[in-house]
Amino acid sequence: MAHEPYPHGPDPRPPDTVGVLIVDDQPPFLLAARQLIASTPGFEFVGEATSGEGAVTLAAALRPDLVLMDVRMPGLGGLAAARCITAARSASAVVLVSTDPQDVPAAAAERCGAMAVISKQHLRPSFLTALWQRCAARA
Repeated sequence: MAHEPYPHGPDPRPPDTVGVLIVDDQPPFLLAARQLIASTPGFEFVGEATSGEGAVTLAAALRPDLVLMDVRMPGLGGLAAARCITAARSASAVVLVSTDPQDVPAAAAERCGAMAVISKQHLRPSFLTALWQRCAARA
């Protein structure tokens, strides 16, 4: 996915780097996801939000390539936030993450524009790379 220009200048990321926004209301998962991104070649942490509302705001401002978003959060949940991000015609690929991805029917994920629903337990560098390849191929 090509980076869109930043509102205040050029995108600071190298062209082949996948910028990732992490959204979760649980600090341990945010920490683990930041470490995952740091240890995965070609990926760069660009920001984090602890709510769906924050995710929508940051996705518009940061224009990440990939948004890893928790399904269940207080306030605006992951499905609604994904719908807002994708409705804004953002270039971001939204992937919903959950401790139990079977809680989210595929049809619900598709309706909100999410590319996939994955288990938090499966997130590791090789899985993140394969996931991004699938997202980029669908874009």
